[in-house]
Amino acid sequence: MAEHHKSLTNRRQILVLSGAVALSSALPFQLRAQENKNTASHGLAVFDDLKYPAGFSHFDYINPQAPKGGSFNFSVNEWTLNQAPNTFNTLNTFSALGDAPPRMEICFDTLMTRALDEPDAVYGLIAESVTASDDGKSYLFKLREQARFHDNTPLTAHDAAFSYDLLKEKGHPALRLLLAKMESAVAEDDYRLKLTLKGETAAQNRRLITSMVLLPVLSKAYYTEHSFDGNSLTIPLGSGGYKVGAFSAGQFIEYQRNEDYWAKDLNVNIGRNNFDRIRIEFFRDRQPAFEAFKKGILDWRAESVSKSWTNDYNFSAVETGKVIKKRFPAWKFPSMQSWALNQRRERFRDKRVREAIGLCFDFEWSNRNLFSNLYQRQQSNFSNSDFEAKGKASAAEQAVITRHAALIDEETRAALLDDPVTMPATDGSGRNREHLRRAADLLKEAGYQRKGQWLVGADGQIFTLEILNDSDGFNRVYNPMIKNLQAIGINATVRMAEAATYQKRLLDFDYDMMGLAFSTSPTLDRATLAVMYGSESVNMPGSQNHTGTSSPLIDALLDDVAQADNRKDLTATVLILDRLLRYRRDWIPCWSAGGKLIAYWDKFGMTESPPYGGYPEFYWWYDKAKAGQLGKT
Repeated sequence: MAEHHKSLTNRRQILVLSGAVALSSALPFQLRAQENKNTASHGLAVFDDLKYPAGFSHFDYINPQAPKGGSFNFSVNEWTLNQAPNTFNTLNTFSALGDAPPRMEICFDTLMTRALDEPDAVYGLIAESVTASDDGKSYLFKLREQARFHDNTPLTAHDAAFSYDLLKEKGHPALRLLLAKMESAVAEDDYRLKLTLKGETAAQNRRLITSMVLLPVLSKAYYTEHSFDGNSLTIPLGSGGYKVGAFSAGQFIEYQRNEDYWAKDLNVNIGRNNFDRIRIEFFRDRQPAFEAFKKGILDWRAESVSKSWTNDYNFSAVETGKVIKKRFPAWKFPSMQSWALNQRRERFRDKRVREAIGLCFDFEWSNRNLFSNLYQRQQSNFSNSDFEAKGKASAAEQAVITRHAALIDEETRAALLDDPVTMPATDGSGRNREHLRRAADLLKEAGYQRKGQWLVGADGQIFTLEILNDSDGFNRVYNPMIKNLQAIGINATVRMAEAATYQKRLLDFDYDMMGLAFSTSPTLDRATLAVMYGSESVNMPGSQNHTGTSSPLIDALLDDVAQADNRKDLTATVLILDRLLRYRRDWIPCWSAGGKLIAYWDKFGMTESPPYGGYPEFYWWYDKAKAGQLGKT
């Protein structure tokens, strides 16, 4: 749903379904104040005017003449919802149950689709137009009568209404949170769908609708006969530009281009869906995946291990130019790469404990000795965006603080007004004595006493910390940190877990500490933030609230996000949220490469990368001449 979660190994989960479902950002419509009410529009934008007029020919960032054909074979580094990068046991990606293969969402169409060169705009796909009511509570969509499922049955408003109700009741937690304030989804006839919302304000409803239009439309007939709840490897009936082809659970899956795709000639699809086949290979560890890339079994690879990027891409295909090694610009998405300490467990609820653990990571040593100095320290869960707090709180931010004064104690207020909390630089020794002394003092203040080798709490229990990990390659980062943790009396260990166990433990919040990365769309909405930071997601299995964060002040800020009627108010609110999360030490920030480290066999054509997302398999194309030179036809 975009760069949406890695387990801090080599992958990332995005809260945007690739070009289709966006859980993360309110996407669309010039509805500000009383503008454009009761007027049909071809697209929607939250705060800004639409870039593309009605009847536009194609998006600017694609090649409208891109040829169709060839294949794109890779191992994923980004996924969403219940998807997993190294195994799968279900083809239902819209439920919390099981592990689905990445990119399953491309088999399903949505009412509207994202423009990847605008921060928060969508344009009609299934929906030919949308009209908002005067009060901003209802939205009427006129569906295209040519829309079809893969079995050539009509896709109607009845299917759409059914889908919204089904996902609200049984969908993945992120989808259920998004749809919580949907009052009704009604098919007024075969091709007119009315969505009614129950947000407190028109602004909140606008934010909701612009995310909801990017949810999948499922076949009512299919799911009347087939269960939505259980894990199933039965190929579901879709409507998108690709169909599920051959697959072997946990090994590979192929998506075949649908040559009879009903929407292939729509302006929003011109120049997209160019490969005849998209094949995803699954690997338990990174090294076999890298070897498969070197052999040409995989065409494309996103590298997340800096040492490998520096030292391992020296094989003959790189030296002869058959493999291109390139740093692509990062998407303009708020992003994070952090460790989560599970506050559902008592010993991690004390902010001092979380700060102490964070001080045991020596980024400067790791960057020099492990990362080839390719990375920079992240400080915020909203890096690479205007939502990352810097300096003293602005007047707009101070207004947010004043509005919630009843929820803010003096210490917190002072912290929110001051420069945001940052992780201090170390001396690069790997064992910064000043930081470790400070960590020991914090733990003592929190009530832990040294008895022999380990710290013991008031309950007499030794302080243990188990780091959940699913990649052997990441132990080189954890091991130095563990030595520092043990030096101050924390009995720290790493627990290796194979893919299915790892996913199950995440689902059940069964860990002390784990690492992950997220990206969200550039216009944040409440649903995206709530699934990570809201009290309502703390005990919701499958949510991304990995820290167990629950705070009345955070919840109030999330409500402000929902009601923001302009980008200035939204930005001020999220800046305070960023300051608060950093002050609370809910997450331990890690690092960022400042771009995407990509290697690929030189058999593709491409345009310049769009700034707001987009996977290469959807707008690159197969270059037959280049492939011929490689002997890959």
